Amino acid sequence: MTVPVSALADAELRMGSVKLILGFGLIIAVIYGSWMIIPPYFANYQFEDGIKNEALHSTYTTKTEDDIRNAVFKQASDLEIPVTKEQIKVQRTGGLGQGSVVIDVDYNVHVDFPAYPLDLHFHNNTANKGVY
Repeated sequence: MTVPVSALADAELRMGSVKLILGFGLIIAVIYGSWMIIPPYFANYQFEDGIKNEALHSTYTTKTEDDIRNAVFKQASDLEIPVTKEQIKVQRTGGLGQGSVVIDVDYNVHVDFPAYPLDLHFHNNTANKGVY
């Protein structure tokens, strides 16, 4: 039994259309996933840089642990990072320029994908010691 040439061409055309639709679907899925995932990582990068600067500057000032915690909380709020003041651990030892400041922050960001909800866990920790 032989299959007409036009039927083979028609089947190849349909298969090409299916591949094209699946390809576009995959591209859209990657773009959507990136749209949802990249902003929390970028905000975390900025937040991590901010707490490093806060630890550096706070080592050489007379800020209390609560003042440092409030400054870190303000940075988190500005970046829309879901963190509470209780999640921000600040430890200050020694005096002006001769002690150290340790800042530790743990938080989760919920990403709500349609079929697979995801929680991203971030842990930021920085320490700075005085030069004296």
